[in-house]
Amino acid sequence: MRVVVGLLLLLLGLCGSGAQGEAGGLGEVNEINQNTDPKDPAEESTEQITKQTTCDIWTELRALRDMVVELNVHVELLQRENSDLQTRLSSSESELLISKSRIDQLERENAEKPKVAFYAGLTNAGQLGPYNTDITLKYSKVFTNIGNAYNPSTGFFTAPVKGVYNLQFTGYCYHGGNVAVHVYKNNQRIMNNWEISNDNVPGYLTNSLVLELTAGDEIHLVLPSGFSIHDSGNNHSSFSGSLLFTL
Repeated sequence: MRVVVGLLLLLLGLCGSGAQGEAGGLGEVNEINQNTDPKDPAEESTEQITKQTTCDIWTELRALRDMVVELNVHVELLQRENSDLQTRLSSSESELLISKSRIDQLERENAEKPKVAFYAGLTNAGQLGPYNTDITLKYSKVFTNIGNAYNPSTGFFTAPVKGVYNLQFTGYCYHGGNVAVHVYKNNQRIMNNWEISNDNVPGYLTNSLVLELTAGDEIHLVLPSGFSIHDSGNNHSSFSGSLLFTL
């Protein structure tokens, strides 16, 4: 751009000098023509060439001027586009920072949120019962115990925090036995399930609960007197649960 402008100024200066010289030369020629003979054809041809050259120079100058104007317009458009890009880039950076801040917040909340989940099978010993008294079922084969809220030694699940919990259990029996499972919250029975089998068809039951528990509430399962339950390496009888959300 600076080179073009410099060239334009130089040509303007040269043309101005040429125009003055041409004007002076023509005046002198007019004076001489008053006292001399008419110019010969060679001189007239030279004057025509000079005039044509001057016209060509002005044509080139106008073309250069138009080019400079177009370049200025193009530069202005590029500057506007650059400004728009910078604005969008700044907006994108702000949105990225906001998203990162939100992700960090969610990660902190997730890290602070208690995680509770367990799953255990009853036994590999086969059939338990029937007994002449109620017994607490101790699901001793622990496969998952995130948060250590389930105690396989006692069979009790203890809620570590106040929240809503989902609990499930299954019970199995065969050879004409009758299976039953009672669900206790603390010392209160809140569910009674039973199933009768015959010699050819085993008995099987399953159920689930969604309970609101406070920290320290206990859940355990009971085999009532007169009923039996069976389990093996196939884990027919199981107890599981998880924390849905805190309150």
